[in-house]
Amino acid sequence: MSPRKSELDGIEALVCRDVGRRTQALIEATRGELANAAQSLLHAGSVGFITGFFVPRDGVAAAETDGPVGTALLAAGLGACGLPVRIAVDSPCADAVRAAVHEVGVEDRPGLECVARAWQAAGVSHAVSIERCGLAADGRPRNMRGADVSPWTAPLDDLFTAGGWIRIGVGDGGNEIGMGKLPAGLIARSVPNGERIACITSCDHLVVAGVSNWGAYGLMAALAVLHDAWSPTIAKFVSAERDEALTRAIVARAGAVDGVTARNEPTVDGFPASVHAEVIDGLRRIAWGQTAD
Repeated sequence: MSPRKSELDGIEALVCRDVGRRTQALIEATRGELANAAQSLLHAGSVGFITGFFVPRDGVAAAETDGPVGTALLAAGLGACGLPVRIAVDSPCADAVRAAVHEVGVEDRPGLECVARAWQAAGVSHAVSIERCGLAADGRPRNMRGADVSPWTAPLDDLFTAGGWIRIGVGDGGNEIGMGKLPAGLIARSVPNGERIACITSCDHLVVAGVSNWGAYGLMAALAVLHDAWSPTIAKFVSAERDEALTRAIVARAGAVDGVTARNEPTVDGFPASVHAEVIDGLRRIAWGQTAD
């Protein structure tokens, strides 16, 4: 096994693992996809991102913390490497994405639009969806509890599939855009409420992570391993400090909530900052041979 292959496998093993959602079968079915997605992004001319998952539950109505943070950091990292990037999001989650983009230090001028013609005119070559609820078999987007969230969720699946761009999906539960790439019936057999929630929108490369933000960070680490010239630039955006700062920003400025607990607090999928820091520090050891600054 080559050193690079070993590093890529280590990155995937760290971020693509079941954290209690019964997704192991989904992860096994997509082994090697993180490396394939990163390899494809090396040849991107322009990247369009889709994110934002709205949580209407227990008296709460807000965007969740998973998705916008990872998207903003991956977009900022690619942008700093010279790739044009833009982010599409619908209005219920727009404030959370804007807060994340502002905190990471990137102007929000390139994104926050959902018009396929604009992406085509801009020469988008890759569409990357990170933690975005997609359409189930009944044509409705559903959260992990099986609830229909279509009143708060524009069908950005249509944007994802509208152009000739290469499509990369990142998710962690089976109901996100891109999960349609999995074998038919696998989500239904594996994940609670899987038959109701399984997204049917497919993609070219699918990353099934433990937490979707981790999938974004894994792609960044893989890109650093594969592209020596990009490595020091990307390293600036893969840190526990940035992850926590962006999470706190979208909670404080946009009222974002944890998608698992539905609480307005700086946690992601029920995990505190320390858990995410362990993952990020692990990625830094693998890709850069160091821990976070």
